[in-house]
Amino acid sequence: MADEAYRAVFLRVHPTGKMVLSLTIDSDGNEPRYAALVAKELGVPALDVKVIPADTARFGVGHGFNTSPSEGISGAISSAGEKIRGKARLLAGAALDASPETLTWANGAWVAGDGGDPAQVKTVEDIALYAHGTGALPPGVEGGLDAQTVYRD
Repeated sequence: MADEAYRAVFLRVHPTGKMVLSLTIDSDGNEPRYAALVAKELGVPALDVKVIPADTARFGVGHGFNTSPSEGISGAISSAGEKIRGKARLLAGAALDASPETLTWANGAWVAGDGGDPAQVKTVEDIALYAHGTGALPPGVEGGLDAQTVYRD
């Protein structure tokens, strides 16, 4: 609706690889589905994704918190996941000493070469730890692994 506030999702990957998906919408009973969307996007178990509806600690108040279904939330979650994967690709390139463009995404990991060498595979969990200070960051890339998508239904 035109008079409705923007909504947002914020996805953070902790150094352990566990994730938190913060939402501006109140609980609508679809939290397991939202966790499954993140899991599918990033190749992790859905149980590794904690969903926090109406996360006023993250977003503050005034975002039109409500329980009405959000038509755009699936796309917003997918967008946040794509942003995470994009940054993870840059970090995996640095960690693997490979050009990010040469890496392929398979089974929740960025892979250099044919993937036959386990040392040439970086999972989301590996990259999350790397992003939080265990490796050198590529130029222009900030530490941490998180993404926000703002949308309007």
